[in-house]
Amino acid sequence: FFSGCTLKCCFCQNYPISAEGLGKEISVEHLAEIFLSLQAQGAHNINLVTPGQWRPWITAALDLARAQGLHLPIVCNTGGYERVETLRLLEGKVQVYLPDMKYALGEPARQLSGAGDYPTAARAAIREMFRQVGPWEIREGLLVRGVLIRHLVLPGAALRFLAVPAVFLTVVFFGLTAALFAGDAFAAADFLGARFFTGLYFR
Repeated sequence: FFSGCTLKCCFCQNYPISAEGLGKEISVEHLAEIFLSLQAQGAHNINLVTPGQWRPWITAALDLARAQGLHLPIVCNTGGYERVETLRLLEGKVQVYLPDMKYALGEPARQLSGAGDYPTAARAAIREMFRQVGPWEIREGLLVRGVLIRHLVLPGAALRFLAVPAVFLTVVFFGLTAALFAGDAFAAADFLGARFFTGLYFR
């Protein structure tokens, strides 16, 4: 996990990391050592969670680790709200993209994540991801290349205006060459008044 996030989701399950800056400072050299240590421990990939805002330092660490024998697939695990220009700087360094496609409509994106332009930005970002790595590829049961689009299913009435349009747009734009995963990883927290947003019902 990298501290910070491009979104401000009121339901974030990792709020201390994404919004409060929980974490510790490390050097590029130490990050490269972490990558190599994970490989030595038998990891199947290096999963970079919300890396966009730290891109220059992460890519430097990847270059350093590759020079020292890192050969694992690199996963870019993101909320989907990324600039195409930033993603282009990752070309050739990332083998698997794991983006969210949270919303197909601007208003719920604005209400719940503070990003009314999320649908447009995420579609453009995922197109760029797909351009870079192409259709998914599995070797020995493991995804080693491709795009795995994750859709977050929120509870209650939100399903009708979040899940169905987002899944539909995913199929329209990317067909069956990008894998799709639906999950329910959200926090039923009130720190940003999440329960008061129309369509979100927490028990």
